[in-house]
Amino acid sequence: MKDRVRTQRKSKIALLHQYYSYTGFYSFLGSSLKKALLPATIIVISLVLFNKYVYSINEGLQQITTVFTDLQILIVFFASESLLGLIPPEIFIAWTKKTSNPIVNLSILASLSYIGGVVSYFIGKSILTIEVVKNYFETKLSKHLKNTSKWGGFLIAVGALLPIPFSITCMAGGMIKYPLKGVLLFGLLRFARFAIYGVAIFHLVS
Repeated sequence: MKDRVRTQRKSKIALLHQYYSYTGFYSFLGSSLKKALLPATIIVISLVLFNKYVYSINEGLQQITTVFTDLQILIVFFASESLLGLIPPEIFIAWTKKTSNPIVNLSILASLSYIGGVVSYFIGKSILTIEVVKNYFETKLSKHLKNTSKWGGFLIAVGALLPIPFSITCMAGGMIKYPLKGVLLFGLLRFARFAIYGVAIFHLVS
């Protein structure tokens, strides 16, 4: 009985592998990683040079913490993560290092980003009821809609982990009526991304 179950699982995995190979998921993933690697490298080098020769990023972040309250910054971040990911989350991750409770605030950021993705999902579903807005976003997000239709949860996972706007991926999921439980499950990888980026950025910000 156990051998039969194992065989069935292997068959399902083999079929999934064949499907994702055939539909180009692995090519898309490799292409996304390549596209993300160069900008990420350029951003890191630019930040290091800017911090060394132009203006101290640490001083800038410290000034932000004195001008704006933690609540104001978190509200802006949540709005961004709910509406197409307009502001790179790395900026906010760097900000948490300058707060009194970096780990707590980083955890709050990850939670807000996760919730923002869920909000984006429901925005995507509600868009379907407004014809003009629906047509606009179907054109704007055509590639994401197509990919989400093919790969579903795996694309949500990629959006949660890689520098692909998580909000856009979740919104596309809502527009194609992808199951919410899939978004909730695969979206949990968002916490892993914030943990990994947090470790890297905390080493750059003193």
